[in-house]
Amino acid sequence: MLNRFFMHSIYDFLTLDLQNEHDLEHKKLYSEPKIYDGNGDLTKRWYLYFSYVNPKTGKKERCKNIYGKTNRYKTKAERYHILNIYKKRLSKLLHEGFNPYANNQELYEKRKANQQAKTTKSNVVVEGITSNSVSIDKAKEQLEKEKTIPEAFDFALSIKKNLVGASTLSDYKSRCNKLIEYLNTNYPDVKTINQLEKKHVIAFLNSVLQSTSARNRNNYRTCLRSIFQSLEDNELISANFIKRIKLLQAKPQKNKTYTVKEQEMIFKYLESNDKVLLLFIKFISYNLLRPIEVCRLKVKDLNLEQNIVQFQAKNKAFKTKIIPEILLSELPDLSKLDANALLFTPNGFGKQWDATEVNRRGYFTSRF
Repeated sequence: MLNRFFMHSIYDFLTLDLQNEHDLEHKKLYSEPKIYDGNGDLTKRWYLYFSYVNPKTGKKERCKNIYGKTNRYKTKAERYHILNIYKKRLSKLLHEGFNPYANNQELYEKRKANQQAKTTKSNVVVEGITSNSVSIDKAKEQLEKEKTIPEAFDFALSIKKNLVGASTLSDYKSRCNKLIEYLNTNYPDVKTINQLEKKHVIAFLNSVLQSTSARNRNNYRTCLRSIFQSLEDNELISANFIKRIKLLQAKPQKNKTYTVKEQEMIFKYLESNDKVLLLFIKFISYNLLRPIEVCRLKVKDLNLEQNIVQFQAKNKAFKTKIIPEILLSELPDLSKLDANALLFTPNGFGKQWDATEVNRRGYFTSRF
């Protein structure tokens, strides 16, 4: 009898306790954190999300997604594991009174005091939310070590240095600097690479579009996509969001061609006044080389026994072309020139010229 009474009392106690929790559920200011897994799609960004009562509206509203380091992991198991850790820690913080709409300094100080009084339980900061993995001091240290945008770009450019040509590297650096200038003017609070978001880059690309063209805007996007891929590959950012920025349709601009009469007049003038520039133009016209490829040519790159020219092309490390007959007769006597000297220089054929490829191309463009 006593045993039955005891069990009944326990049952009543449990149901009463559950009823109280049920009442609290309706008064709770937040919804329990949930995991978004992109339906298992690893190409999508996975994250943690929750809602909290907005003090202005009195209604629960979706808060900022929490990514942390989730998307650095390449398997489902790893992503579920890290997100479940974040979920457990966030639930604890919300239960303790964390409020995304308020200053949580008091909560922070309370947690810090409790930790110092008890043991060395650690905390980690996950996009502004403190959790139990690394000490607060270590979290601050990690934030201080987070690379600024210029530092991150310099790192990516140092990686690219051994992967692309000098002109491409110079182009990358120039376009990155333009983005930095834009951010300093329009988003001065965006300092670190992890603060930089897709919307900031889209705004920058729109400014390029408005001041120049769709083609130039697309070129900026292509450059930044390559730089950000290096940052993702080296785990400085969680994902390369530039890949999700669409290319714009650009109308090709056709260059106006010279008439036969104009071309003859130009060649006739250069024959008397600038034979170096004339041959430079003929290498472009007859051998179909790009201006910068002509600027790279050294005397030794021309093999007159086989009538071929070998050069570094844009899409290949080494390329060979046959020199057409119409061009062979125009070449100077190469046997009298330094084999390691540049074929085209400001002072004539086969001279030394201490200038970068980009500057050499710029010189002949201006000369033309």
